[in-house]
Amino acid sequence: MEVKIGVQNVQREITIDTTLDADGVEKAVAGALTEGGVLALTDAKGRRIVVPGAKLAYVDISTSVTGQVGFRS
Repeated sequence: MEVKIGVQNVQREITIDTTLDADGVEKAVAGALTEGGVLALTDAKGRRIVVPGAKLAYVDISTSVTGQVGFRS
């Protein structure tokens, strides 16, 4: 899954390609917002992204579309 995270007062969004499914990402975001904790996600390469739940502006969850180069018919 490709996840785009918007952080308050930051111009650039964080883009991460995670192995979690959409429900798993949604549970992590909901937990960070309700508990006042942090959103911690691990990408496909093992990097860990941690964002304070209080600073989340938005989270966009979509399927990752990688490897499509060139023309499609």
